[in-house]
Amino acid sequence: MRYYSVLDVTPTSDAWIPAYVPTVNLLIAKHGGKYLARTASHEQLEGEKKDAAVRVILEWPSKEAAQNFMEDPEYAPHLKARTEGAVCHHYLIEAKDDLA
Repeated sequence: MRYYSVLDVTPTSDAWIPAYVPTVNLLIAKHGGKYLARTASHEQLEGEKKDAAVRVILEWPSKEAAQNFMEDPEYAPHLKARTEGAVCHHYLIEAKDDLA
């Protein structure tokens, strides 16, 4: 079953970004993930305003692939840098319709 990571990221420092992007691109691919969207071009249509500089949507082949990426020792220093240098929210969403 496919899963999606949906993130909103607002950097508080740009220092982590140059090392993060190229390395994490490779690690996401290593775990079977792919970017569907990674952009500052977004707008909120409903709900209480929740600003974010960048919205990211990743597709994973399985929940295990997403978890393996998050737990990859190569990712650990980059995750630490991102979480220390940005305000982030990360949601892992199963690709199913519970209301169908």
